Order: sequence, then C-alpha cells, then structure tokens
Amino acid sequence: MDHIINLDRYPLHRPNTPEWDELVSFAKDGLAQDGLFNLPGFMTPQALASVLEHVHPRMASESFHHRRWHNIYFKDTVDGLSPDDPALTKVETANHTLCHDQMHGTALDKIYQWPEFAEFLAAVMNKSRLYTMDDALAGLNVLEYRPGEALNWHFDRSIFTTTLLLQEATEGGVFEYAKDLRSDENPNHTGIAKLLSGTVATKQLAQDAGTLNVFLGVNTAHKVTTVGPGTSRIVAVLSHYDTPGRAFSAEEQMGFFGRVA
Repeated sequence: MDHIINLDRYPLHRPNTPEWDELVSFAKDGLAQDGLFNLPGFMTPQALASVLEHVHPRMASESFHHRRWHNIYFKDTVDGLSPDDPALTKVETANHTLCHDQMHGTALDKIYQWPEFAEFLAAVMNKSRLYTMDDALAGLNVLEYRPGEALNWHFDRSIFTTTLLLQEATEGGVFEYAKDLRSDENPNHTGIAKLLSGTVATKQLAQDAGTLNVFLGVNTAHKVTTVGPGTSRIVAVLSHYDTPGRAFSAEEQMGFFGRVA
C-alpha cells in the first residue's frame, strides 16, 4: 500500500505502535475539538493521478446525474413542523456519481478494502470493528460537482463520514459547516431556519487534493458550496459501519445512483 498511501507519514500498516497510537490520538483530538480531522497528502501523487485517469472518462460517459430539491433533513415530514416551516426550506443538490462497481481495481478500491484502513477508523471512533458495506453500488462512491452544481445543506445519517478529495474546484466547491447546530436533546428548528436564511455563522474547510477527511455530520449541518467556472470538484466517499451486511434498499439505490444492483 505504500505506493497508494503515504505510510511514512501515516503508518496505518503498523497498528498499536507508538507512531500509530500518536496518529489515532491526533484524529480523536480533532473530532473532539472540531468535529473533524484532516490528513493532508494521505494519498500519494501517483495514486491520485491514476485514480483521476480512471475517473475522468467514466464521469463523462457513465456517471449518474443526481439532481433533487430537498430539505435539510431529506425527509418529507418532520415531527413538530408544519410543511411551510422555514426549517423545511427546500434547497437543491446536484452532482455526477460513479459507484463502487465502477471503481474496482483502483487505488480507491484498494484503500476501501484494506483491513488496516478500517482498523484505523475503528480505533478513532472507539469501535471494536468497522465493516465495509455489503452493497455493490454504495460502499465507495466518487462524486463530481461541475460548474453550477453543489451539495446543499443536510445532516448525515451515519455517525461519521470519510472522504478523500481527488480534485479541487477552480472556484467554489468549498466544504462549509455549522458545528453542533442541533443535538439529540434539542432539534433547534429555529437555528436551522436561520442557517437556511443565511444568518448563522459558519466555517469553511480548506483542503488540497489527496486529503483524507473524517467528519461527524449527524448534528452538524454541512454543504459543499456551488462550483464556479473551471475545474470541477471530485471527491470519494468511503462508507463503513459497525455492523456487517449494511446495504442500501433498492429504492435508495435508484434514488442516489439511477439503477439497482
């Protein structure tokens, strides 16, 4: 894996060594303080180039164009809110998607399937073990945001999200978030309405291509800003769960990928 991951800087291949423990501690501190951590230069330049060489023609000819209007919850109804509540204001998300079965054999696929990668994430998340998805489409996705496209405000369903930035946008395409906008005890519908109206202070996260990011998005609202003219933003999403056998329903596959495995 040393030709794919910068193992000198990030020794995932040496679990339970002092260097590995230090990296896990760094990641945990980032999650506790900021709700996220970055590992810049995680993927080697050679592996990054090979992935983009694989991705670019497939994005042009095989990708699914996902476009939808949604509220921040991705739900039709929310308990305690009327349909016209400002917290349910609709926003638009649009991107192009490649699925796991379109990425077999690539460096991304090898990272996703590498047991030491899951072992590292499990240690960071204080889990005994994490599993890849039992889903031919959903476990590993590559998303492209072209000029005029964006991932709009939402909360994640999974406890954490793992991404690898493959290509930076020339303009826009910036990760933006409002940390702990809600909690398990307080849904903070008023605060969410203010966020959607543009009156809540947010943070933006600068990243370079090759950066691994792990983010706690269940209660932190986040989005990717609209991409401007020039180069698109391309990011990989690698999904792990603490129980085996996780998969999207046929309805979810059709909604996100335009097809069913």
